[in-house]
Amino acid sequence: MTKSNEPFVWMPFGAGGMVAALVTPALILATGVLLPLGVLDLSYDHIHSLASGWLGKLIILTLVALPAWHAAHRIQATAHDLGWGGGLGLKRVCYGTATFIAVVALIALLRL
Repeated sequence: MTKSNEPFVWMPFGAGGMVAALVTPALILATGVLLPLGVLDLSYDHIHSLASGWLGKLIILTLVALPAWHAAHRIQATAHDLGWGGGLGLKRVCYGTATFIAVVALIALLRL
């Protein structure tokens, strides 16, 4: 049996799809609709203290990095299907961009 790196690509892809499909709409509803309407009563200090803790940082990093990886995999697969290339260069650009986004998010969270 040949060894493959596909599980390492598919695991964050699937997790990112789940986060993008289930969690992101709930966050948009909470922070984009319910919070401005006053249904949720969260102060800036409360949200900042949540984001400053290690668990909050982990959650935010997950909410940024996994959908970025999902999008990178989708873009790479779509470009391959359209015949725009499917080589190593395209994979490096797509997954490199997702990794860059995750690293920038990690650095920003560590500075909180």
